[in-house]
Amino acid sequence: MGTTRRFFMQGSMAAAAAGTARRAVAANEKVRVGVVGCGGISVSVTNAFLASKECEVAAICDVDDERIARTLKRLEGEGRPKPVAVKDYRRLIERKDVDVVAVCTPDHWHALPTLAAFEAGKDVYVEKPLATSIGEGRIMRDAARRYKRIAQMGTHWRSGEHYAEAVEMVRSGKIGKVRQVRCWAYLDWVKDAGAPPDGPVPPGVDYDLWLGPAPARPFNTNRFHFNFRWFWDYAGGLMTDWGVHLINIALWAMGPEWPKSVVASGGKYVLQDNTETPDTQITVYDFPSYTLIWEHQVQCGLGPDRREHGVMFTGADATLIVDTSGWEIFAEPLKRGELVEMRRRARTTETMRAAHARNLLDCIKSGQTPVENLEVGHHVSAVAHLGNLALRSKSRIEWDSEREIVPGNEAANRYVTAAYRAPWKLL
Repeated sequence: MGTTRRFFMQGSMAAAAAGTARRAVAANEKVRVGVVGCGGISVSVTNAFLASKECEVAAICDVDDERIARTLKRLEGEGRPKPVAVKDYRRLIERKDVDVVAVCTPDHWHALPTLAAFEAGKDVYVEKPLATSIGEGRIMRDAARRYKRIAQMGTHWRSGEHYAEAVEMVRSGKIGKVRQVRCWAYLDWVKDAGAPPDGPVPPGVDYDLWLGPAPARPFNTNRFHFNFRWFWDYAGGLMTDWGVHLINIALWAMGPEWPKSVVASGGKYVLQDNTETPDTQITVYDFPSYTLIWEHQVQCGLGPDRREHGVMFTGADATLIVDTSGWEIFAEPLKRGELVEMRRRARTTETMRAAHARNLLDCIKSGQTPVENLEVGHHVSAVAHLGNLALRSKSRIEWDSEREIVPGNEAANRYVTAAYRAPWKLL
């Protein structure tokens, strides 16, 4: 049984109850984390929480017995208390010894555990993008408001000091009025996955539960675990996988505006495997006061300015480029400009993740708003999704941000909210 309309019918009553039920959490009080999804990203997320001494992993959940066993072994090897292990996320969320739910699942499983956790009065750390569609993200954002829960989307660059510095450089006007922002990911680690035939479900895997709200499909190793992100049923490819990280920095600096229109072009030009999402894509967003360009390519390790990935803010007086290693400011025009200022003392990914989890924990205790709350997370994820809406509908998107629809464009609107397979329900 999935989340139903009961979730919304109880809205105002539950919101009031959640508001009065929240209590102050002492600085040294244990915060017990329940982890839904024990894949690769869960290692980074659990390490991020466990970097704070008051955290412990109370429960873990995965549909794959092998991944549960691997996680238990890893935590035991680190000298951690053994958590309870379950295969159904609902059994984890109903536990009284779980305070925070960390949703580390494939994208198509972000919404339902998050909504169930809010309904159960728990706070949430949910991986990016917020969900597989704009409509799911809106419902998650609204639920966080209704239930008065503290939630953070897992875009850890938002907790990077050098990113904050770069954003402040742009906001302060130091580089002049910004007219164009370019984000890119040129990734040589994305390899051809081949085209394995459909086959039997591996022992110990509840495949029907793994599919959940996604369409019923025969089991295929390429659609499972890591490669799920290259299939439309479960994710949005690099546009939402890496795009959310980089577009997040762009929107952080440029503000909460929505694009007026979006166009996109791309396809599978390099990979010959059975995956679906484009290996090459360019998306152009027309914002009220600037243009944002997203581009990605696979099996190509050097993008603009010979960086694998980055964000470039082109201002009237200078250009700022930021990536995971730091930021630089060049005098205009860029091609014959001189380096004006730089910082190459960036935090490590692990440090940024720990700071991101710490920010959530601090906000749970103080009642303040996390840096990547679901208001921000929904905006950033939705802008990335709009790139895929334009690509898949083969049309120029005119976005109505108030109603969150594409007026007069049925081909695009069919992708605004993901369809759920029975008996799972979003509404």
